[in-house]
Parts: sequence; structure tokens; C-alpha cells
Amino acid sequence: MSKHPFPQPSPASSRRRKRRNLLLAALASVLLGGCQATLFGGLNLVQGHPPGVVRHSMVFNRPKRLALDVYAPADAHHAPVVVFFYGGSWMSGQRRWYRWLGRVLAQQGLVVVIPDYRKWPQVRMAGFMQDAAEAVAWTHAHAADYGGDAQQLFLMGHSAGAHIGALLATDERWLAGVDMHPGQLDGFIGLAGPYDFLPLTDPKFIDMFGHTPQAQRQSQPVNFVDGNEPPMLLLQGLADRVVKPQNARSLASAMQRLGEPVELKLYPGIGHAAILLALSSPFRRKAPVLQDCVAFIRAHATGQVDQVTVATRSGPLHLHVTR
Repeated sequence: MSKHPFPQPSPASSRRRKRRNLLLAALASVLLGGCQATLFGGLNLVQGHPPGVVRHSMVFNRPKRLALDVYAPADAHHAPVVVFFYGGSWMSGQRRWYRWLGRVLAQQGLVVVIPDYRKWPQVRMAGFMQDAAEAVAWTHAHAADYGGDAQQLFLMGHSAGAHIGALLATDERWLAGVDMHPGQLDGFIGLAGPYDFLPLTDPKFIDMFGHTPQAQRQSQPVNFVDGNEPPMLLLQGLADRVVKPQNARSLASAMQRLGEPVELKLYPGIGHAAILLALSSPFRRKAPVLQDCVAFIRAHATGQVDQVTVATRSGPLHLHVTR
């Protein structure tokens, strides 16, 4: 009998695995150290360059010097479209850090748009919300140029970006400013988003969102749920110490009270950054975040909602805790 009853990896594959493990260890170290630019640069390298259409630095507001990147499958035809807003406490972040994410979602057959937006202290809430709305309007107008279907339009965001996307989906004033409305969205996907985070105590956030209780209430997506929202998928790590899980629970409850389609997924042991990193190939085994996002998009883009996993207007809130 052979000493090695199972196939043994070749020396070349062993070397590749070793390099990959070293890179993952380096990425984990960078994550713990808080250097986002280096972390995402590493993910951009790991994720590679799959075939498809990539357009960098497409300007959507020249006076503001705002641009976006587009990622699409090579054979895209009437594909669902996702606008992704990155996080960074409304104060930091760059679209180029998320090239890996554009590639990941494009590999799933989606047309992906990742815009920049202005941050505090250059602007307050009205500024970055207007920028985000303009990016959505640009996407709606140009999706077909990249094989996308503007009638299958989704918003997606992480952390502060999830807040921005949720406010676009709930407070119709922002999309109205670009001659659109939330009814034109097929869905919203929020990863670790702050949706119900009053009272404010940090001077930076008070300056960002308003100095009076009335002004601050205008920043909370949960306050605008009125029965006319698109379907929502709210993803949250139970180990998140930056944005508490109660934010997702609160928005899900507000949607459910009005019979709106909403799905809340909670991932034990997953923290604030890990829920985003789980979309990347190196960290995908941590939680089924990509699988859950794609399933939601497929269900709502086709109009055929899976009754097992997605809440209907008359059904109960579907709460999933991944074990």
C-alpha cells in the first residue's frame, strides 16, 4: 500500500499555497493595524484581473471632480446593476481601494458601479447624499452602455456607505433631486450599516448631521420607512463593536411593521470589517456573505422571490443566524 493514499500536492502548488497563506497572514496583520489602504491594496492583488469590462475614472460630476469605476462581465446583457457605496465614517475612503469588490461582483454576472463621494469636513450630510444620488442617476442613465439593465438597479453599501444607501432607499428627497425615486430600485443591501444611531455625542458627527434633534432625526434611515421602500437585505456581524447589531434589527423591524419585504441575516463571530472581507476570495469561508447577496439580487431582479428566504409583504420577518 502506498505511503500516501491521497494525492499529494505538487511542489509548485505547495509554494503557491505557502505564498497565499503568508499573504493572508500579512492582510490580517494589516487589518489589526488599521491601515485600510494597504489592506485593500493587498486584496486588489489577490483578487486578480478576471476577463470583463472595466472602466476607471468615469466622471459623473465634473465641477465637484467626482468619478466612478464600472465593472462588468464581458458578455453582460440586461444584467442586474449594483451601485456600491464604501464606508469610512463618512470621512475617508477611495473607490480604487474596492477594485477587488468590483471584480468579485462582476464575476457573479453583475454590472457594478463604485463611485467616490465627498466627505466631512469638506461637506456635511447634504453634500455626500447629493453626490450619492448623482452617482445613482448616472448609473441609471448609462447602465445599458455596459450591458446592464437599469430596471434591475440595486444599492449596496458597507458601514457609512450602507447608511448612505439606506437613506437613498428610504428618504425620497435625495433621489427626487436627480429626478428619480426609491421605487426605481429593485433592492438595497446593507452590510454593517448604521441606520438608527441617535443620540449623537461625538462633535464630528454633530457637525456632520446637525446640531438640533430635529436635524439629526433627518439622518436616520429608520425614521423614513413609510411602506414605499424597495426590498432590503440587512447583513450584520454579531461581533461588530463599531456598528451595533441593533441598527440592523431596528431597520428590519420598521420595515416589517409596514409589511415590507426585508431579510435580516446575523453572522456570529463576524466583526465590522470581517463582514466586508468575507466577500473576497481569501476570507470567503468566514461567512456566506457573497452567497447571500447574490441570492437576494437574483430573486428580486427576476421578480421571482424565494418564499423560503425572503420576506413577503404579508409574511413574517425572516431572521437568519448563520451557525
